[in-house]
Amino acid sequence: MVKVAIIGAGIAGLSSAWALTKDGHQVTLFEQGPIPNPLSASGDEHRIIRRAYGKQSGYQKRIDDVYAAWDELFADIGKRHLKETGFLLISQREGDEADEYYQGLVEGGYPHSKMTPQEAEEKYPFLDASTFNYAAESPEGGALLCQKIANDLKQWLLQNGAQLRENHKVKSVAPKFGIVDGDQFDEVIITAGAWVLELMPSLSEHLTTYRTAVAYFTPPEDLAEAWAAAPVILDVGADTDGYVIPPVGGSGVKLGTGLHRCLSNPDENRIAEPQEADEIKKHFSPPFKRLDEYIHEKTVTCAYTFTEDCHFFTHKMQRVTIVSACSGHGYKFGAAVGKQVAKSVTNKDYETLKLWLEARD
Repeated sequence: MVKVAIIGAGIAGLSSAWALTKDGHQVTLFEQGPIPNPLSASGDEHRIIRRAYGKQSGYQKRIDDVYAAWDELFADIGKRHLKETGFLLISQREGDEADEYYQGLVEGGYPHSKMTPQEAEEKYPFLDASTFNYAAESPEGGALLCQKIANDLKQWLLQNGAQLRENHKVKSVAPKFGIVDGDQFDEVIITAGAWVLELMPSLSEHLTTYRTAVAYFTPPEDLAEAWAAAPVILDVGADTDGYVIPPVGGSGVKLGTGLHRCLSNPDENRIAEPQEADEIKKHFSPPFKRLDEYIHEKTVTCAYTFTEDCHFFTHKMQRVTIVSACSGHGYKFGAAVGKQVAKSVTNKDYETLKLWLEARD
């Protein structure tokens, strides 16, 4: 049995605590706020899971492991917090990101179907067929319900002997001795998300913190049924880096774009500005029609760490292992990351963890 401290109870920290507890280790999980923490990258209603990865084929290859890990986790907590909607790609021009994702599906031999713009608009009438080249969909995707997952993982950990220290902001870590705020551990796992640089400022050459936001909207009444039956939309094409989750988590249609971000410390600017919803929405016309009729519900801010090439990052420093499985696409890997962290502790094998997380194969 190894005495392990985990700092940060986002999905990577919660899943690491789950997997390490299952492996028989003594786990203490520190979280600076409540679990789930609404300010964390794992604190929103939902996140997309999908197979398509375009040029990052190493992550695409890991999706089988990812689904298997979620299946195991859901079996343990007794609830399957995944809406398996499938996913949709909308390519506005040759070579855009949606087109790259589609080519990755084709090259990998993964299930998909391609539609003309007219076919896509007929099936999904919120689309404007005159604005894009083609659409493609795949059954292998959906929305993970983050808040429900965190709540049920918290209960599972409490019932299975893990110690949870909520509302405890860790002030100091001594890597040589494994000391966290005066308590000693055999191993320390830092999964602090956007707050990792507060504990390990030397990693700023590898990790950059951004503040982002997503906006939720109620669609026009005559499009509500189509949206309720829609898949998650992985990319809406062109240069928008835009993604969409249909109303599956209790709120309306969620719009997000990688273009709406700025450099920021994780605790700064966390209250959304009134104009942000419209700034986000404008990136989705095209390919959506009648966006001026969508009613704003709420805007949610988020803080992420990014690496330069958006591959995950890990670093070993004596008894401390830092895990930053983020760069805006990490949530779906959460359960599998936890299992890999547990393997690295149990087998004393950091290099395998590093290879798996970086996914450069």
